[in-house]
This record gives sequence, structure tokens and C-alpha cells, in this order.
Amino acid sequence: MPQISVRGQEMPESPIRKLAPLADDAKKRGVHVYHLNIGQPDLPTPKSAIDAIKNIGRSILEYSPSQGYLSYRKKLVKYYASYNINLEPEDIIITSGGSEAVLFSFLACLNPGDEIIVPEPAYANYMAFAISAGAKIRTISTTIEEGFSLPKVEKFEELINERTRAILICNPNNPTGYLYTRREMNQIRDLVKKYDLYLFSDEVYREFIYTGSPYISACHLEGIENNVVLIDSVSKRYSECGIRIGALITKNPEVRKAVMKFCQARLSPPLIGQIAAEASLDEPEEYSREVYDEYVERRKCLIDGLNRIPGVYSPIPMGAFYTVAKLPVDDADKFCAWCLSEFQWEGATVMMAPASGFYTTHGAGRNQVRLAYVLKKEDLARALVVLAKALEAYPGRTE
Repeated sequence: MPQISVRGQEMPESPIRKLAPLADDAKKRGVHVYHLNIGQPDLPTPKSAIDAIKNIGRSILEYSPSQGYLSYRKKLVKYYASYNINLEPEDIIITSGGSEAVLFSFLACLNPGDEIIVPEPAYANYMAFAISAGAKIRTISTTIEEGFSLPKVEKFEELINERTRAILICNPNNPTGYLYTRREMNQIRDLVKKYDLYLFSDEVYREFIYTGSPYISACHLEGIENNVVLIDSVSKRYSECGIRIGALITKNPEVRKAVMKFCQARLSPPLIGQIAAEASLDEPEEYSREVYDEYVERRKCLIDGLNRIPGVYSPIPMGAFYTVAKLPVDDADKFCAWCLSEFQWEGATVMMAPASGFYTTHGAGRNQVRLAYVLKKEDLARALVVLAKALEAYPGRTE
């Protein structure tokens, strides 16, 4: 039998989805599974998007331009201007989700063997995209005890060598919910400028910031405009994960030119997705305000509830809709699997993402999980009760 590629062997499993078969089996047994494992919002997609799909006035669903529809990109310019990000339509390339934007950024900017510095824990698919591009992730550790704040500049510089090509951040962060401060963003800017690196900045959660501090985008950093590649998506902003519309944004014309070659090779981003995403920009401001307020309440419900469970600790996330929590267990991977395969309380169990899958450092995150507060408060409260009961019953409890 022919062997699969080294790339295929090295490609990591998704820590978010790898337990799905166990969840499916639990449901077949009649167990209700509270999904805290995946960032799939349960809030409604904007009505304007649904109406636009229902009322498509087309007799042919044709290819769209490889860079995305100009009408959509023009409306995005106005959207970004509301965040003091000043762009032209040609700075924006529409992609098939934020995932394709990350992949095309790597393919356009990195050579095989080039290294990217990424604070960990980090979104697990960054590693998958790096493997696809032949690049290597070098992680710089952050800790739950310090709230996942960035290490000092010296720690970054210890990793920089002749193969270092880029720094990648997610701000607000998935999986931790951490929001980088102005000081930290300036620290990153100075490193990028000093060593002439790319800065890939995943900012898909900018709508969900729970602090009075101003939002600092990589596009706000002066002096590195041609180094910045911003990654975006409508998936979380409008509960539109399934339409697969993202964006790659850069002022660097050479990067855009290279990215467009990959865009042309895949022909075009989703037509119907662009129609829905463009319509969503016309949704009244009330939609975003109500969504934001709901996440504020859910965050309080989840974080307060977690920290009331004996032996559990979660820092307060300042952005996105995730948190990483430390549990009193010997192995979070085993615990998460046990919850789905061997445990239920009053007909229910919880599904979480083991945090080890968000680290590349061996053994890191062993007793941590990522939780997404994408369920209504009543379900979150119930899930917390089930989690507490599971921790009481788990044979590998450590405290």
C-alpha cells in the first residue's frame, strides 16, 4: 500500500473536533451534550443576510472575481474606517474564510523552512497551515498564572534567527480570550521593525472586547504598514461560520500580487457567502449591540461559575468568547474523553476542547481546557453544574 506524505503524517488533529465521535456516541445513548468545545455561536445570523440569500435575483450562480466582489470590498472599507483602519478596496482580498487568509498569507510570504514566532497557547490550525506551507512554528510560552500576557522582548529575541520570517498573533486571542495591550502591541511593532519581519494579525474577534481600553489593531501600528497582513472573517461577527467568507488585508502591493496568484488558482471565493456577508453590513447597529451585551452576560456566567468550582481556575478573558481554565485533573485529554464516554449526570454531559492541542510544547496545558461561551446563559449554568459533578466523580482528580 502506498504511504501517505510526511506532511499528512505531521498534520495535527483538531483539538476542537477530535472528540466528535465520542460526542456522537453519547448522543446515540440519549445523553444531552453541552457543547463548550467549539466557537459556533448560537445567536441568530443577521436577518439581512438570510433575506439576501432567500431573494437572490440571479438565474446563474457564476464565478465571482478572484479577489472578491468590488461592491463588498467598498463596503468593507467603510466598516474598517469605523475602527480607524483606513483602507482602499484594493487592500482587501476576499477569501474562503479566515482559514484561507492565513494559509495564503503563509504561502505568499514564507519559504519552506522559514519560521514563525507564535505565542502559545494558539489556535491549533495555525500549525496545520504552517505544515501546508512547509514553514515551522516556533512558540513563545504564556502562562495561565500571568493571565496569558506576552513575555518580555528578550524571550522573543531568543527565538529569532536567520530563518525567522514572521510573528503571528491572534488579538483578541483564541483560545485564551486575552487582549493585547498597547504596550504589548508596541513591543511587537518594535520587533517587527527591528528584524524586518512580517506581522500576521488574526483579528476576527474585534467586536468582542470587554474593556474600556481602545482596540489596537496591527493596522494602527506606525512604521510597519508594509509588514502587516491582517486576517479577518465574518464567521463569529455575524454567526456566519458556514458561509466561509474571510479577508486578507495588507498595504503591501507585492504581498497582494503574490496572494492573488493563489486566489486565481482556486478561482473565486464563495458567491452566496459574499452576498450574505455584504448584506450583513447593512444590519442595524442594534444587532451588534445586542450580540455584544449577550456575550458580556455569558462571560460573567461562565467565568464566575468556573471559579466557584473547587480546584478550578480561569482568568477573566478580555476579548473573544473563549477562556482557558485549569482543572484539578491528571490529564485533560483523558478527562474530556471520559466525560463523553463514561459520565453523565441527570442525562447530560459536557464537551470541552483539551488545551494541550493549542500548545506545541510537550506536556503544556495538560490540566487545562478551552471553553467557549457560545450557549445561552441557562445552558451555561446547567453545563457548569454538570462539569462540577464530573470533576467530583472523575477517578483521575488531583485535588
